[in-house]
Amino acid sequence: MGDPRRLKKKYKKPKHPFQKDRMMEELEFLGKYGLRNKREYWKSRTILGNWRNIARQSRTLSKERALEAQQTLIRKLDRLGVIGSEAEFEDILLLTVEDVLKRRLQTLTYEKGLASTIYQARQFITHGHIQVAGKKINAPSYLVKRAEEDLIGFAPNSPLSEVKTNTKPKAKEKS
Repeated sequence: MGDPRRLKKKYKKPKHPFQKDRMMEELEFLGKYGLRNKREYWKSRTILGNWRNIARQSRTLSKERALEAQQTLIRKLDRLGVIGSEAEFEDILLLTVEDVLKRRLQTLTYEKGLASTIYQARQFITHGHIQVAGKKINAPSYLVKRAEEDLIGFAPNSPLSEVKTNTKPKAKEKS
């Protein structure tokens, strides 16, 4: 196996672990988006925080470099589908964690109707029944790009692909 690479945490824990309001908010998101644990929520919150930091730091750069950094960030977030194509730079600072959670493969699979519950969507993804643009993805936290959104479906070798496409079972012929 060898030595592990330089592993880094991809999230930041809350500074105050026992705040009732924050804990209740986290639990709501866990239930609404079918997250496995609070760590997944913290990862999404950290991703959003990183985007905001880039936005804030770009304001301190010179005009040309700031405009370039801002346009790059807007293009990236537009490609991900987090903001609209006509969004302005200030809209980046108005984003919420919910905007990030809505772009997860698990959420989009459920919203597309491929699964009856958000938890079933997670199960289908981890068991390899869902593909995006012809590639099997087994990470429910995968952030789906806007171009890939219509390409979410069942994998061709999945037994579920036949079940969902054939809604009416064929009647047996008597001979």
